[in-house]
Amino acid sequence: MTAADSLSAWLRVRREVDWQHAPALRRILPDRDGFRSWCEGPVRRRDPIRAGRLLAAHTLAREDAARESPLDFALLAGWQREVLAAPEAPFRVSDAYAKAGRERYGLTSHTQDDFDCCLRGTTDQDLPLAARAARAYLDVAFFHPFTDGNARAALLTLVHVLAREDIVLPEVGPLQTIRYADDPAGAADLATLIGVLNRLHRH
Repeated sequence: MTAADSLSAWLRVRREVDWQHAPALRRILPDRDGFRSWCEGPVRRRDPIRAGRLLAAHTLAREDAARESPLDFALLAGWQREVLAAPEAPFRVSDAYAKAGRERYGLTSHTQDDFDCCLRGTTDQDLPLAARAARAYLDVAFFHPFTDGNARAALLTLVHVLAREDIVLPEVGPLQTIRYADDPAGAADLATLIGVLNRLHRH
């Protein structure tokens, strides 16, 4: 029996979540970049090569933010080539699965266009930045555009969206937990968590 299409479930949830209640973010200059610290710490201890590739992709994502490059699949693919050390990072060509098959992300002739349309929403100033960053993270997770490395792509996308408005989170570890496409409360909670992390201070 084929699993229900979790991408369709996410697109429904995406419309249902009250993103307007996401917290406002403050432009606080933290004493560390949480993404870089995560790479230099737990990722490097586990796999130094993986850490180096992630740091290189992070540099590209931050540079693209500074240039205000339009966020679309092509931009993500450039970062993903660094992440995977691959000459190409094409959009997947079949359904994708995650969570031991619990979630299936369908593919149609318009999936990639739908993905780009969702990413364009990250510039919608009518929504709080925390909501836009959370939604973009989940878009990457549940469109699952790449055959490998989608969790890393989702985190890089979140970092990029925040960096465009001069926000750097001092921690990213708490963002990395299992999330489900059919969970509107979890989607809203991710935006709230971004707000919490934004206010972390180190003395």
